[in-house]
Order: sequence, then C-alpha cells, then structure tokens
Amino acid sequence: MSESLWQRQLSDGLADMGLTLNEQAQQTLLAFLALLNKWNRAYNLTAVRDTGQMVSRQLLDSLSVLPFVTAESVLDVGAGGGLPGIPLAIARPDTQFTLLDSNSKKTRFLTQCVLELGLKNVDVIHGRAEDCQPDQPYAQITSRAFTALENLVTWCGDLLAIDGEFLAMKGQFPDDEVAAMPDSWQVVSHQALVVPGSDGDRHLLVIRRRSDVQN
Repeated sequence: MSESLWQRQLSDGLADMGLTLNEQAQQTLLAFLALLNKWNRAYNLTAVRDTGQMVSRQLLDSLSVLPFVTAESVLDVGAGGGLPGIPLAIARPDTQFTLLDSNSKKTRFLTQCVLELGLKNVDVIHGRAEDCQPDQPYAQITSRAFTALENLVTWCGDLLAIDGEFLAMKGQFPDDEVAAMPDSWQVVSHQALVVPGSDGDRHLLVIRRRSDVQN
C-alpha cells in the first residue's frame, strides 16, 4: 500500500533532514498527500503522479525550507496544490499561513484541505497577487515554481513588509533571473536544499529590498 510506503519515506526523510515532527503532524501530512493524489486525477494539481515520488517531491521538498520560516504570518503565492504552504502550516501550527492562487479549481482544493484536515492556521484567497489587498503586509512570502524572480518582486512587492523577505524556491540556481531583478531588490542569501529521495538541484533564495536604493 502506498500509505505504508509514504509513512516510511516521510519518517526516514524527516530524520535525514534533521526535522522533528510529532506523530499527529506526520499523519496530517500523509492525509494531505492522499487528498492531493485523489484530487490530482481530476484537477491536475501537480505533475507528480508516481506515488513513490510524492513524499520526496511534495512533502519533503516543501519542508526543506521549514528552518527559514520565522515570521508569525506568511503568504504563499501561486499556492497551486498547496506546496509549500500546507506542509509548512501543518509543521508550524502557531504560524498563520495565507495561500493565494488565481486558479479557482486549485483554491477549491485548498479550501477542502483546510476543512478536512482541520487547519486552523490557514486562509485561502482566490485571486491575483496584483489585486490582493491584505490588512497588513506579510513578513515573509514563499513561492515554489510560481514565476520568474522579476515578476515575483514586481507583482508581490506591495504585499511584503518593508523589512520583509521573499523565500523563493527554485531548481537550478537562476542566474539569469537574479540578474534581471529590479535594482531595488537583492538576493541576501541563497541555500542549496538537500531533499531526500530527490536527485535534482534545489535552491532557496532569500530576497529583500535594498536599503541603499529608493523605490
């Protein structure tokens, strides 16, 4: 059964990554993965359809940025099938996550996940980033396979607190995208992410406003 395989892959992967999650959190992560797999057949939420790869490429990949999530309120833009937002929210129940996506099918799935999994710390918004008007800007904004960095900071810059930061998840290090960013933004750090079970390149780029450049 894929469920027992998933459970073993998750517990082994978390150990390899040095992450500790209680049994309830791990079971909720697996329940989310089952929902994602079920809905993906009709809603095309993710390109990953091999059940043997789902824990690594969806759960562990999302959780690889967990040590960098430090804000009390986080926005996940282009949330899609809930990656990385929902795994992060499950792992950090005291952090408030807002998942934003312009695709109504995907936000319908996300809303169902929040209900079925009982996620009290997740809000779902259907809409475009450019049209979003939060009560307060976010200290951190995550993105995974959403858009080029230039678009990310342009479309979502107004949603980020003045001293906030983007946590942009990429595959290979995107030299061309970094070079194309507006001068008012800079990559303050970048990290190669090690995801158990995945042999592809993964990087996290932390992006902030340049203090020496006026917007």
